[in-house]
Amino acid sequence: MSIRIEWVSLLLAFSLILVAYDGEAADKPEVINFGVANVGQGGRPQVGGSFIATAHAKGMLEEEFKTDGIQVRWHFFKTAGPGVNEAYTNNLLDLAWQGDLPQIIGKANGLPTKFIMATGRRSQIYVAATEDSSASSVKDLAGSKTAIFKGTCLQLTAARILEANGLTEKDLKVYNMDTATTTAALASKDIEAAFGGNPLFSVRDRGLAKIIYNAERDNGAKFGCSTGLTVTEEFSEKYPEITKRIVKVLLKAADWTNDEKNRTQVYQLWGKSGFPFKYFQQDNDGQNFDVKQSPLLDEWFVASYRKALNDSKRFRLVRNDIDLNQWFDRTYLDAALKELKYENRWKPEQAEAWQSK
Repeated sequence: MSIRIEWVSLLLAFSLILVAYDGEAADKPEVINFGVANVGQGGRPQVGGSFIATAHAKGMLEEEFKTDGIQVRWHFFKTAGPGVNEAYTNNLLDLAWQGDLPQIIGKANGLPTKFIMATGRRSQIYVAATEDSSASSVKDLAGSKTAIFKGTCLQLTAARILEANGLTEKDLKVYNMDTATTTAALASKDIEAAFGGNPLFSVRDRGLAKIIYNAERDNGAKFGCSTGLTVTEEFSEKYPEITKRIVKVLLKAADWTNDEKNRTQVYQLWGKSGFPFKYFQQDNDGQNFDVKQSPLLDEWFVASYRKALNDSKRFRLVRNDIDLNQWFDRTYLDAALKELKYENRWKPEQAEAWQSK
């Protein structure tokens, strides 16, 4: 009888150990899948333009989770925001860095994400035309064959810029092209104009195109994209401590990236994307990274997404509404800022600053 009792006790103890082990294992994932709505030149898995790119280039997340045995896998999408949304839909990503329109489209269509961190605002957008084009302004694009990357924040920005110049997409012959296809088509004159970012400089520098518009001239706050970091509800709820640690690492990346004395090193890191140092320099010199790349979900940033949502509905890019107050979750960011003693590192922008732009 005593032997049976001892055997049952051993089984019970072993079961408790297994339960404890399972509970411990559930506290951390084996892999963190991180999506990026962009690729480098030639499709390389490296980008620039944000402290997220800095964190990737420096291997900061990998270093953070190395002792935990957690792998960090980065997924770069040539198809940009739409590709990220598809991966989210198929449960292939845990977090993703995207622009405003695809994030809004995804959430409006039911993607179970939380918006946990800002990653950029007032992004630079350009319009280029072939070198022999008679177009010298956006108004001159009427009837032209023009590339716009549909489903990305670039489409929303293009709609705003066209509207400000008395045009809509219907006034152009619009072709949906990704970044690489756009630059190639512009160089070969298969299109006459294109909306895009600094990759358009590559065609300009070969003497095959000219920049006829820079959104900064009309105020980047009014027409530029905003970008941010989202996480799936499942991941954040299952691994809240891991989510906070991710945000902490990215805050450290933001602090280092935004420090003016590191600007040259930042451009060098971003240059691993294959796009030259000088392109990032031309895009960003003279701008305050503490403002442009603030990680805060402040009033200004939320107002920019409210405007993006309203404009997306107005331009019929989305139909459903979003409760921004439910979507934006400051829990992890606030906790990470406090633990790092970064509460005063970035100055919050007020919504009035948006309204005045």
